[in-house]
Amino acid sequence: MTTPTTVIVALDWTPNGNHLGFYVAKDRGFYKDAGLDVRLVSPHDAAYAGSYLEPDAENPSPGKYVTPCSKVADGSAHFGVNSPEGVVGWNTSGPERPRLKAVAALLFDRNTSAIVTLKSSGIDAPNKLDGCKYASYAARFEGRIVQKMIQADGGVGEFNETTPPMLGIWNTLLNGEADATWVFSQWEGCEAKLKNVELNAFPVCDYGMPYAYAPCLCAHPDWLVGNPETARAFLDATARGYKIASEDPIAAAEILVRVARTENDGHAVNPELAKASALYLQNKMIGPSGVWGVMEQRVWDDYLKWLWDAGLLTDGAQSRHPDSGKTFSLDDLRAGKAGNKIPLDQVPTVFTNDYLPTV
Repeated sequence: MTTPTTVIVALDWTPNGNHLGFYVAKDRGFYKDAGLDVRLVSPHDAAYAGSYLEPDAENPSPGKYVTPCSKVADGSAHFGVNSPEGVVGWNTSGPERPRLKAVAALLFDRNTSAIVTLKSSGIDAPNKLDGCKYASYAARFEGRIVQKMIQADGGVGEFNETTPPMLGIWNTLLNGEADATWVFSQWEGCEAKLKNVELNAFPVCDYGMPYAYAPCLCAHPDWLVGNPETARAFLDATARGYKIASEDPIAAAEILVRVARTENDGHAVNPELAKASALYLQNKMIGPSGVWGVMEQRVWDDYLKWLWDAGLLTDGAQSRHPDSGKTFSLDDLRAGKAGNKIPLDQVPTVFTNDYLPTV
């Protein structure tokens, strides 16, 4: 008997609707049939202490800031789920970092995330975020994107950017410890409705930014070159999973709840939230091509040009210990202390459709 090929997928969040296709493919045996042993790693794993999780005696910080794509970069995962600005970040950093490529869009609809505030706060427009506290994921472009959204709505773009452990960010908003944060409409947005928490939502594409695919799946280019058939087999099986999720979202939600419990150390997904999320996403997973995952050159080009025109495409990286040379604080980045502007024609291609199934 042939030993299955192990494929590790580092998720960007605890199991949720954006990940339906992975869980359906695993449950239906699509990965197994392709000769793959796929493992879905959630960021509530102890390896993420200090980034997604608050470190404690049981889960001390590993000494480095671990993210899904840092796991792809160091080879401890084969695929990682990321944001489009994260993809751009990996492709415009120093030579010490690999140029991770987006290989699939998990969702075709690019406007499924939003900056949100509590309706009770009275902050009912981005321009009212001036002077407020924004709970940040500490990403390189994030604070500056929020700043541009505020400015597009007539504000100044001056706010306080705080960085709590990522899995606790949503609760900082609910508990009144932050005024705003960036959420997935399919998850925190649906959760708020289930809890009768009224939100003001500012979808990211509604304020001048032609956002790219969020979230998207990334891989190391060297691994892709060395393992093309494994990559294609994995993406083909995953595409089948997302197709079923789009056709039968209720069944997909039930699978997410059941499989997350066994796959992710007993992690409990709220069944009603899973159902609401799956229904919200039903028509947002697969575009007119009929093929899951396909990305358009125009979408990435428009997003990169917007970043460049807005002055955000610079070589300065964020750091908790900035040196003001190549690394800067989040406050520095928003203040324009962000290194040198990167020529648009020097940005490498950030995505590929080469490993996706065809129609």
